[in-house]
Amino acid sequence: MPSTQLLSIRTFAVLAEDIKLAHSVFALPFALLAAFMAAAPVDAALNWNRFSGQVALVLAAMVFARTAAMLANRWLDRNIDAANPRTAGRAIPAGRLSAPVAAGAWVVSAISFTAVCAGFGLLYGNWWPLALAGPVIVWISAYGLLKRFTAWCHVYLGSSLAVSPLAAAIAIDPTSLAAQPALWLLAVMVLFWVAGFDVLYALQDVDVDRRQGLYSLPARMGAATAVRLSRLMHGLAGGALIVAAVVDPRLMWLFGLGVVSVFALLCWEHLTILRWGTDRITLAFFTLNGVISLLLGTLGIADVLLGT
Repeated sequence: MPSTQLLSIRTFAVLAEDIKLAHSVFALPFALLAAFMAAAPVDAALNWNRFSGQVALVLAAMVFARTAAMLANRWLDRNIDAANPRTAGRAIPAGRLSAPVAAGAWVVSAISFTAVCAGFGLLYGNWWPLALAGPVIVWISAYGLLKRFTAWCHVYLGSSLAVSPLAAAIAIDPTSLAAQPALWLLAVMVLFWVAGFDVLYALQDVDVDRRQGLYSLPARMGAATAVRLSRLMHGLAGGALIVAAVVDPRLMWLFGLGVVSVFALLCWEHLTILRWGTDRITLAFFTLNGVISLLLGTLGIADVLLGT
């Protein structure tokens, strides 16, 4: 096998490991749920022949968009990461990946995302995804800049993931956002859910953030205040789910079971932080939030399908 191909495979492996491709699970189920909701409005049947191709494009767009966002974050934060013992082992500061290669991979991901968005226009006559591709990729790639000047960078990160259900709905049916308020409530849930757990994740870096002059809620307002704000955000996320279930007749007992489970898992997350601090952050941040996303997305999709 040529050495250039080996280098390519090795570089891809480093990229995939560093940006945690598996963590796409946080936003992907919500995008899929929104796609099903947009494709099967109340009292309408789902056109599987059309939808199967559309949802394949949604999945591809999600992967490329998240890859671009994470690469931008790693590139923007490369010097900050190098000065933080917790993140110094990441690919760029550790020297396993060069900054120019990471920037080039971002360009490839952004172009690939735009090409997928163009597919909706070429195949289905829906040019909205292509028209919005540029603003979306810029928005979701800018998160790394926010921590330099505002403690509300966590809310910005939440908004970056909250774009996913709205974008998926637009890709399937641009009129769905006006007709289905539950889609907006789903985005509100994602915004506050992600912002809340990102605040908890930032508890690991309070001292480092202060030394580097960075902004985060724990660093600027103290850990205790930040945890209280995280609880408030998660309460708002849960409230948005309840309202979504009330206003959308398709979201019934399965989705309701998911909502109850979300509240239970969020309580578990906060109790874990209360009891163990950041010692079990892998459980509180990755495992529980991954379960929340998969569970709610799956049960919501099942309800929508049962109602068609």
